[in-house]
Amino acid sequence: MKITRLAALVSLLGLILLCLGWELWLAPLRPGGSLLALKALPLVAPLAGVLAGRRYTFQWSSMLILAYLAEGVTRAWSERGASQWLAAAEIVLSLAYYSAAVAYARLSRSSASAVRSAE
Repeated sequence: MKITRLAALVSLLGLILLCLGWELWLAPLRPGGSLLALKALPLVAPLAGVLAGRRYTFQWSSMLILAYLAEGVTRAWSERGASQWLAAAEIVLSLAYYSAAVAYARLSRSSASAVRSAE
């Protein structure tokens, strides 16, 4: 369970950094940065819950992350150059987070069931 939580945390932090770097320095829509960097803000919301290992946070954030997966797929398909590679990285990080979050939610469910049945 620890490894899935760590994988989720690392991929979430990576996705936050990628979103900020992409829209501010690496390949912004406009020279000098873009307000599209604000797309990283919703990713900050689940950080505390992921750090604390709250099952509910993993559940709802796994749905949130699908928007980033969709953006990555769309931009990988429609853009060229650096943006296309950054979109591919967004896809990988989104899938990594989704997989880790779902695995953590499932594993924590089974351990919570074991605790309830022991009582």
